[in-house]
Amino acid sequence: MSSYDVIIIGSGPGGYVAAIRCAQLGLKTACVEGRETLGGTCLNIGCIPSKALLHASHMLHEAEHNFAEMGLKGKSPSVDWPQMQKYKQSTVDTNTKGIEFLFKKNKVDWLKGWGSVPEAGKVKVGDDIHETKHIIIATGSEPSALPGVEVDEKIVVTSTGALELGKVPKKMVVIGAGVIGLELGSVYKRLGAEVTVVEFLDTITPGMDAEISKQFKRMLSKQGLEFILGAAVQKTETNKSKAKVHYKLRKDDSEHVLEADVVLVATGRKPYVDGLGLDTLDMAMTDRGQIQVNDTWQTSVKGVYAVGDAIEGPMLAHKAEDEGMAVAEHIAGQHPHIDYNLIPSVIYTHPEVANVGATEEMLKKEGREYKVGKFSFMGNARAKANFSGDGFVKILADKKTDRILGCHIIGPSAGELIHEVCVAMEFGASAQDLAMTCHAHPTYSEAVREAALACGDGPIHM
Repeated sequence: MSSYDVIIIGSGPGGYVAAIRCAQLGLKTACVEGRETLGGTCLNIGCIPSKALLHASHMLHEAEHNFAEMGLKGKSPSVDWPQMQKYKQSTVDTNTKGIEFLFKKNKVDWLKGWGSVPEAGKVKVGDDIHETKHIIIATGSEPSALPGVEVDEKIVVTSTGALELGKVPKKMVVIGAGVIGLELGSVYKRLGAEVTVVEFLDTITPGMDAEISKQFKRMLSKQGLEFILGAAVQKTETNKSKAKVHYKLRKDDSEHVLEADVVLVATGRKPYVDGLGLDTLDMAMTDRGQIQVNDTWQTSVKGVYAVGDAIEGPMLAHKAEDEGMAVAEHIAGQHPHIDYNLIPSVIYTHPEVANVGATEEMLKKEGREYKVGKFSFMGNARAKANFSGDGFVKILADKKTDRILGCHIIGPSAGELIHEVCVAMEFGASAQDLAMTCHAHPTYSEAVREAALACGDGPIHM
C-alpha cells in the first residue's frame, strides 16, 4: 500500500493542473487516469482535436474565398480527410505527451487505471488500495442523453464520434445550437457538408448576450448553416448508412422529418461520477447529479474535494484549471480565490465569439443602470485588411461609476481580445481606464479601446 499527501482522480484540465500545483507546493502527489493518455476529454476528444479541425477547415475556407483577391492564384486545395485526421491526432499526441513530461518533471505519480473511493483517505485503482490525506475528484463530464435518440457513434454521434468520422458526410443534422454543435457544425460545413441545426429554444447559444446571439446566427446563416429553432426532437431512426430525425415545432406541434448521413447530438454534458463509489460515501449531490462543495471546494466528506465539470458552474476547461490550482493551494495552507463572474467563455467558430461578465439581459433583470459602448470591426483597419470586418465589440459599464460590468465580442480573435477586459475587470477598471490605455496600431485590440471610448464621448473611427 502506497501513501500520498494528495491523490487526484482524473487527469483532465482540472486534474492534471491540480496535480502539478500540488507537487510544486511540496505535496507528495499521484493522479489516477484510466485512459492510455493523460489530458482527459479536453485534450483527447474535446477542446484540442476540435480546434485542430476548426483551424484546418478555416484555412480551406480562406483558400476558397479570399486567396484570389489577395493575388494568391491557383487551384483551391482539396480535402484529404485521412491526412486531416492525422494532423488532428498529432496535435493531440503533442499535448498529451507534454503533460506526461510535466508529471515526470514535477514527480507526480501516474496511477494507471480507473479509480474509486471506498472510504475517506483511500483510493482504489484496480486491485490496489492507496492511502492519502486528501482526495480531489476531477472526473469531468460526458455527453447528456436525449430521450428517443440512440447514439452509436457512427451515424448518430456525440462530439466524440464527430471527431472520428470515416468521411465527410453529405448531410449532417446537429441537435443543439450550443458551443459544441456550432463549432463542429462549422467544421463540416466548411468541408462541404450540408448542415442543419435543430434547437429546442427560439435562439441559439442560450445565456449569451441577445444582441450578440442574433448577430452570430445571421453570420452562420450567411456561411450556409441552416437553423430550425423552437423544435423538439422526438426520436431518431437509423439504417445501415442513413438517419432520420423526427421533430415537432413547438409553435404549432406540427411534425417534421429530416434525413441525414450523420446526426450530431450536442445537447449538453453531465458530470461523470459513475463508479467512484460516492453512494457508499453518502456524498451530498445536487439535483442535477453534481457533487456539492463548499467555498473551499470540499465535499460533504472530510478530506475529499471536487473540481471542474463534476461540480456546479460552467463546464469550461479553464474554470476547472483555476479550481484545480485553488484546491492545491488550499490544501497547502494558502488562501486562494476565484471570481466566478470573471470566467470568460469562447466559441471558436469564425468569427469567434467571446464574453465575460454580465449581459444586458442580466443587468436589466437586476435593475442596474448601465451604458453601452460598441465598435464595429468595419472601423478597424487590421480587420478590414484580413477580410474580418464583420462583428463588433460591446462593453457594458456602470452608468454612474463607469466600472466595466461585462464585455461581449464577435469578430476576429475574440477569444484573445477578451482577456484584456478580464484583467481590467479583475482590477476594477473603468471603461475610461481602457480608453486611456495606448493600443498598438494596426491591431484588432484597437476595437476594444474604441468600444471603451464609446462608453464616454464616443469612438474615433466610427
